[in-house]
Amino acid sequence: MTTTFRVTHRTTYRYDGDVGTSFGRAHLLPREGPRQTIREARVTVDPEPAELRDHTDAFGNTSTYFCVTTAHRELVVLAESLVEVAEVPPPTSPTPWEVVRDGLYTTPAPELLDARGYVLPSPRLPPHAAVTAYAQPSFTPGRPLVEAAIDLSTRIHRDFRYRSGSSGVGSTVPELLERGEGVCQDFAHLGVSALRSVGLPARYVSGYLRTTPPPGRERVLGADASHAWMSVFTGSGWLDLDPTNDRLVDDSFVELAHGRDYSDVPPLKGVIYSDSAESVMQVGVDMIPVEDG
Repeated sequence: MTTTFRVTHRTTYRYDGDVGTSFGRAHLLPREGPRQTIREARVTVDPEPAELRDHTDAFGNTSTYFCVTTAHRELVVLAESLVEVAEVPPPTSPTPWEVVRDGLYTTPAPELLDARGYVLPSPRLPPHAAVTAYAQPSFTPGRPLVEAAIDLSTRIHRDFRYRSGSSGVGSTVPELLERGEGVCQDFAHLGVSALRSVGLPARYVSGYLRTTPPPGRERVLGADASHAWMSVFTGSGWLDLDPTNDRLVDDSFVELAHGRDYSDVPPLKGVIYSDSAESVMQVGVDMIPVEDG
């Protein structure tokens, strides 16, 4: 069974003065994978850029570069895609997590070479004793990896409160442990860091989650938002878990990109040349099943 989504992600920047040149780098186009087939995908920029091109980054994601040289006070970056998402049965492997960890270095399989890179610390996720201590109750000796990873995700959901605006893109995992609240990026970072602390490969994943309105209420356009979750290598593939909502990733999710942490896959970043003193950014995301129009 598959579900097809039309995804629209619009980012608007407004400035109080003229911007002479804007350079941008975006991770806004979904990636092909075992769960996903990309039927259409494009990024457009207004004003029209002098240069706009896509390339595949070191992690296999599609990255879009643009350069706008027309003077402007408003910049709009629009990503549109049509994505077919397959329903994949959840893994039930009984393999203990230590066996997967040790097998990374004893089994000469090509997929393990890629996975090993996700065990190492990354710019936003250096080793931290408090994270290692947090991981330990889930990773008891001999416990099946899938069971342990799900337990870790559930504990993050239970132990920390989601509060919009409680953190920024520069927030750290130790800050989350101290304040006890955060957003999906924080929870994904904690999960990835905890998995690596016990020697397991883990990825940070950015994307979208289909939301549904309360009973009797119409869906509001632009109500969907960017999301983030964690992914752990099971020895034969990757298991994606969403600690924000305490659930496995299924056909309600669309993956944009994955990397070592947020710094590898921010939706949009850039540099402007301007005398503008203030700017406002507005983001709107829609993820609509095709049968709903």
